[in-house]
Amino acid sequence: MKKFARTAYVLACMALTATAHADLSDVPSGKYSLDLSHAYITFSYSHMGFSTPNIGFRDFDASLMLDSDRLENSSIEVVINADSIESLKDDFNGHLKSGDFFDTGNFPQATFSSTKIESTGADTFNVTGNLTIKDVTKPVTLAATLNKAAMHPMQKVPTVGFSAQTTIMRSDFGLDRYVPNVGDEVTIHVTVEMLQK
Repeated sequence: MKKFARTAYVLACMALTATAHADLSDVPSGKYSLDLSHAYITFSYSHMGFSTPNIGFRDFDASLMLDSDRLENSSIEVVINADSIESLKDDFNGHLKSGDFFDTGNFPQATFSSTKIESTGADTFNVTGNLTIKDVTKPVTLAATLNKAAMHPMQKVPTVGFSAQTTIMRSDFGLDRYVPNVGDEVTIHVTVEMLQK
């Protein structure tokens, strides 16, 4: 009997976990702006198989037009200041900004503009759009998760939090220096909070 009760308890917990999810019902539609203090765009890759560096950008902005009733009608625009790349190594930052990689003197911005949003689960969705790096534009799809949508307890405004990830081939964007010794495949990670103001 104890074994049965324990099994029933575990199954009940699993059911509760499966049905618990974030949704957009607590926030209104409209324009949402980036909370610059709680927003991160980073990317990682294989360095000859020895390590997996994580590099980010210090300066970027995003604008979300949210339809909280029909998420697929929403859209997002992102602009990244490529010169703000941050590896935590000054010499490497300079190399990444040079013509070997991002060539930020000639290509100061990278951008992403969504073209389609599709629900894939209770709080997950795919965001497809055009990614532009060094004036090369390619379609990419980010697997995204709605972390939370609610009134911000401190800012006192409707707030949404998302995380997303996608993988690209850097050589597709003219960033092919040292391929294949340094990995061509790059994983982009995004986690942001956006406020309606």
